[in-house]
Amino acid sequence: MEREHGQQLLSRADRIVVLTGAGISAESGVPTFRGEGGLWKSYRAEDLATPQAFAKDPRLVWEWYGWRRALVGACKPNEAHLAVARLASDRDGVSIITQNVDGLHADAAGQLSGSSAQRAMPLELHGSLFVTRCTVCDWQRADRDAIDASSIETLPHCQRCGALARPAVVWFGESLNPQVHERAFHAASEASVCLVIGTSGVVQPAASIAVATYQRGGAIIEVNPTETPLSPYAAVSIRGRASVIVTDLLNAPK
Repeated sequence: MEREHGQQLLSRADRIVVLTGAGISAESGVPTFRGEGGLWKSYRAEDLATPQAFAKDPRLVWEWYGWRRALVGACKPNEAHLAVARLASDRDGVSIITQNVDGLHADAAGQLSGSSAQRAMPLELHGSLFVTRCTVCDWQRADRDAIDASSIETLPHCQRCGALARPAVVWFGESLNPQVHERAFHAASEASVCLVIGTSGVVQPAASIAVATYQRGGAIIEVNPTETPLSPYAAVSIRGRASVIVTDLLNAPK
């Protein structure tokens, strides 16, 4: 019943926002770097993913990000990523917004061709592991290179001004990119459906994106293994594996 209701809401929607979190990438093998089991060399993610940690020891932080890049770079988009990409490429008015930095939505979009690929590119709220940016100027580039953290000199540096570069991710204590933030909330405030996949609903301001759709009279469809703070607002809540549920929802006969 929930599945059919969700399909009906999606089929009638003129604008759709798809908001994703770590749960959509779990079946691709992307590891969790926070909480239990998230230690690296006795460090927690919360100890390393901060401006203060980078200022104190950029070699250590870059070494950690190099390790993460290698692990995540071996992962591939799963059926949920691909179904979301196809939705955005096939229909007008679909925006993909992700809290993930794993680049898998972009990889899924890259499997499409031409303008379809561009339509399926996500807004990455927290940046990407595979983009490097300057700490001084506005230079940045796509970057999947291995990291040599043996010295400050071997770390990534800006190709424009020569300053030390950093991962283009939003660290603890930093604000979202204002343009990305504005685009995300604008899309949500105009959407008639927000499909929320695999997010805990506790990380702000991302958790408020779905609420922006709800407040304008739109519906929330939640796909998550467990109940979240967004569940009371959801018109449809479906528990289970994202790859199965999302594919079923989005590949339903039109």
